[in-house]
Amino acid sequence: MKFTKTMRKITLTFSFIIVVVMAYSQFPAGRAGGQNMNIGHFYGKLVDAKSNKPVADATVQLIGNKFDTATKKIKEVILATVLAKPNGDFSLENLPVFGTFKFSATALGYKSLSQNLSFGIKFPSGGVAQDPNFMQQMLNMVDKDLGNLKMESESNDLGNVTVSAPVKQQFEMGIDRKIFNVDKNLESTGQTATEVMKNIPSVNVDIDGNVTLRNATPTIFIDDRPTTLTLDQIPADIIDKIEIITNPSAKYDASGGNAGIINIILKKNKKIGYNGGIRAGADSYGKLNGGGDFNLRQGKFNAFVNFSYNQRKFKSDGTTNQNNFFNPPSNVYSTQNAVNNGEFKFIRGGFDYLADNRNTITIAGNYVKGQFNANTNLNLDSTINSIYAANNQGLSTAYREFQNTGAQLGYKHNFTKNGENLTADLNYNASTNNSNSNNNIYTYFPNTSTQKQPPLLQQTLTDGSQKYYTIQSDYENPISDNKKLEAGVRAAIRDFGNNSTQLKYNNRTGNYDKLPGISNSYKFNDQVYAAYVNFKGKVNKLGYQVGLRAESSTYTGTLLNSNGADSANFSVKYPISLFPSAFLTYKLTDKQDLQINYSRRVNRPNFFQLIPFPNYSNYPVSVSVGNPGLNPEFTNSMEFSYNNAYKPKANFLATVYFKYSTNLITQYIYRGKDQLNPNTSDSIYYSTYINANSAVTYGLELTNNMPVNKWWDLLLNLNLFNSKINAGNVNANNGNGEVSLATNSILSYFAKMNNNFKFGKGYSLQISGNYQSKTVLPQNNSGGGGRGPFNQVQTTAQGYLLPRWSIDAAVRKDWTWKKGQSASLTLGMNDIFRTNYQASYSEQTGLFNQDNRRISNPQIVRLTFSYRFGKFDASLFKRKNLKSTPDSGGMDMMGGGN
Repeated sequence: MKFTKTMRKITLTFSFIIVVVMAYSQFPAGRAGGQNMNIGHFYGKLVDAKSNKPVADATVQLIGNKFDTATKKIKEVILATVLAKPNGDFSLENLPVFGTFKFSATALGYKSLSQNLSFGIKFPSGGVAQDPNFMQQMLNMVDKDLGNLKMESESNDLGNVTVSAPVKQQFEMGIDRKIFNVDKNLESTGQTATEVMKNIPSVNVDIDGNVTLRNATPTIFIDDRPTTLTLDQIPADIIDKIEIITNPSAKYDASGGNAGIINIILKKNKKIGYNGGIRAGADSYGKLNGGGDFNLRQGKFNAFVNFSYNQRKFKSDGTTNQNNFFNPPSNVYSTQNAVNNGEFKFIRGGFDYLADNRNTITIAGNYVKGQFNANTNLNLDSTINSIYAANNQGLSTAYREFQNTGAQLGYKHNFTKNGENLTADLNYNASTNNSNSNNNIYTYFPNTSTQKQPPLLQQTLTDGSQKYYTIQSDYENPISDNKKLEAGVRAAIRDFGNNSTQLKYNNRTGNYDKLPGISNSYKFNDQVYAAYVNFKGKVNKLGYQVGLRAESSTYTGTLLNSNGADSANFSVKYPISLFPSAFLTYKLTDKQDLQINYSRRVNRPNFFQLIPFPNYSNYPVSVSVGNPGLNPEFTNSMEFSYNNAYKPKANFLATVYFKYSTNLITQYIYRGKDQLNPNTSDSIYYSTYINANSAVTYGLELTNNMPVNKWWDLLLNLNLFNSKINAGNVNANNGNGEVSLATNSILSYFAKMNNNFKFGKGYSLQISGNYQSKTVLPQNNSGGGGRGPFNQVQTTAQGYLLPRWSIDAAVRKDWTWKKGQSASLTLGMNDIFRTNYQASYSEQTGLFNQDNRRISNPQIVRLTFSYRFGKFDASLFKRKNLKSTPDSGGMDMMGGGN
């Protein structure tokens, strides 16, 4: 026992020495005050106790202890003396962070005010090694708001004030989200958010960049706000972390169905002073990427800018084999080869204005512009009654350009009570796009070069625009140490317009004629208004959060005639609906937690799922068309989780989840008349949306993040689930009468592995792999996610995905120099073994079955160099407003850079 106590003292003493040395190394010489770490900051406001008016020109003094080298004794010294400003504000800077202090304030006509103060810094139990984020937490604690201090005839002793900071793990389970730090993810360097998602547990990414969360399409947020940006428009180098919210609380939009939210937190200005970086790279296709960022914090202003330029190339090869069972039976086998070249530019910037100790105004904006050129070659062979009937050669070219503009205006007020704040945000996103595509089909007699019929030459001209406005205000109030109230209101308004002109070549006139029957022009407006309240509390070891959201929405769609005037419109109003949520967390030990949660959500059909006009971009393989009779789907979700931080830097998380959806919006294929070529008797396949009876998803997800040893970190993720779609309410005409679609249910799983190796002399290696078993196709595509350049029509109640797997790797060399300079060189390759084929099977009883197989961009090598510079000025670390809370979601200051 005596030996144990002695070792504990030695460990604590050793930990203290290491922390002081580490802290000293974080600051330039002469700034931190050596081992005294003079970076502390007390600030507040002096007010009259009765009138609450400011007390101006008061003398504020702070006394602390200092070791006298002459007498070899501790003695009291004056550390700082200032005069309060006319508004009562005062600020004491460059203070030691350890020990206790005596604070006093005197003013003419007021009695002296005094109190004892400390920053409350405590070392983690077991030493600093137990908490790798201790240094960052300590920096947050040395900036302390004393609130409004009242001066009156009687002394008001506030006592010994202490501040505690939350302990954050490398892999963290919050009360309603899981947080994964991706700033050092090697394989996504120089790429986009789509590649980042490939290494995030619970998230699956197909070869087109479409993202699913537990086999359903999630809603994408940026800094806790919805966005019109797609994942392939967000550079990976500006992303700080990803939050996975599988069961959102009442604080978030109820819309989005059963998929949850992926919240992308962009890098913020965490370093005070100035810092920045530049980066450049290239891939084995010869495509270049580059960018940079810069942050400057001085006085009351914090400015930031981030820019990026990316060239992209996508290559896709695929086959389709389709058997038709109508009379006479036929088969169509096709191969597709596509190449898409493009580029996009991204710039983001803004500034924070720190008006005073408690008020901050933020203005930020972003701009994205890009273009892509795609070329697709199609070879299609047709047989009828097993007799080779025709060969079709297709050539498709498409040019697309897009532009996105965003602006944010934010205000944050910190009340005198620690943790009480009010925020107000106005967000604006606008995007435009236009495209010009040509789709030419040439039909030949079997085994000859003689055309069987005149070629089908089609042209599609589209342009569209979207504007998204959100106005939101949130209030947080920690009623006590164990209770917290959250409330907010939100309005979201979206305007969308699109024009699509379908043209067909006239062999007689030599001109392209417009096809009015399948051309369309439309616009729509949807408005969602909501209010929510959340209450968080803790009773002994039990933590809870209960919330309720009230939400109503209206939806108006308008079809336009050739002159742009209204020709037809429809409107849908959804009355106020209530969406409850509840979270319970029980702390078994200091390292183990149990959590159960519930929420109700809605997925309303969007315009693309409703509009009854065909989209011929994938003609003649398939044509998509909306269904104006769709109803909203409702989902009830429950989760039960166990989390164990069983050793330093290690976490094990097990989650059992269950989701039940009614009126599930799912895709459905049927056969109908070819409206583009009305002179032929042939029919083609159409893909549309239907409401299935219901869907049930349940599963078990296991995630383990652990250091195998000092140089090897391992992250494992396994998701075992069953998706059951009941579409027995839908009848399909197979040519011999109507049949009901069968229920589709498959027990599936996908697994991920991420290895990070750290070698000597700044070398590191990352190897990641994933495997997906046979899986029911994702339940809907309405929530968000990415859109790749070669999207294919997917079905759900009628098909499944076949197994696939891939392995990626990257190696990096890091250099660190004096004065805040560092550099890194990263070399990576994706799909090393060229195995990431996406294959699917779909069928409709008595009508058809179809096999698809495609691969995109395997074995691409990328090389990226980055250089960082900066000067960390500890004397500027003064504002409570710069702090971020563990669950703030990132809209805290909309900073840029690193």
